[in-house]
Amino acid sequence: MWSLIIVIILSLIAYFVTDGLILNLKNLFINAGLYGIDLCKNNKNKIPEALGVVSGCIFLVTSFTFIPIVFGNSLMDRESFPHNEFAEVLAALLSICCMLLLGFADDVLDLRWRYKLLLPTVASLPLLVVYYVNFNSTTFILPIPLREWFGVSINIGCFYYIYMGMLAVFCTNAINILAGINGLEVGQSVIIAISIIVFDIIELRGDQYKAHMFSLRIMLPYLATASALLKHNW
Repeated sequence: MWSLIIVIILSLIAYFVTDGLILNLKNLFINAGLYGIDLCKNNKNKIPEALGVVSGCIFLVTSFTFIPIVFGNSLMDRESFPHNEFAEVLAALLSICCMLLLGFADDVLDLRWRYKLLLPTVASLPLLVVYYVNFNSTTFILPIPLREWFGVSINIGCFYYIYMGMLAVFCTNAINILAGINGLEVGQSVIIAISIIVFDIIELRGDQYKAHMFSLRIMLPYLATASALLKHNW
């Protein structure tokens, strides 16, 4: 519970830092040619683009800062150190770094769609490898209406990893496809983050307590930094 309180405090700090940095750095992006014009307004003020990289970097810094807090008690005892959990955190942050790089490269270079399909697939590999080493469960529970014909669960083997890789491609492009409408991308990201956080809080009393705590440690800083970006997009 203490770790959850600390991550909330760090998330609040991350919000204010992101808010201040966006104000201070927006002219830097405009001078670099990373700006657009709001077509729905009479004025032709330049609006900086690619500022998502600012909130993304602060999110990563916040997550990196939180690592020694979560694993601090186990650092001195190598035998009891939770290597599997540590690998999950590093793999998640590595994948997020790759996605952040892809997003910024797209804003700067205007990448073709084929690259937007390939790069998220590659970026998901660290997560898939860690999942294979730690769990390697390719069984999923079927919805109740289908259980009469197919049973409670079904094992799809290697197709599970193909599905997970394709899910990473879908999630990134489902956000990116709305580019050009100011605030809509980060707006739906904030709504999705809130829904996941609410679900995690509800499930904290369940059997998968650690999994939902892991999710909260990522989603709370993300919500904070994304909300700061949404404030300026509003």
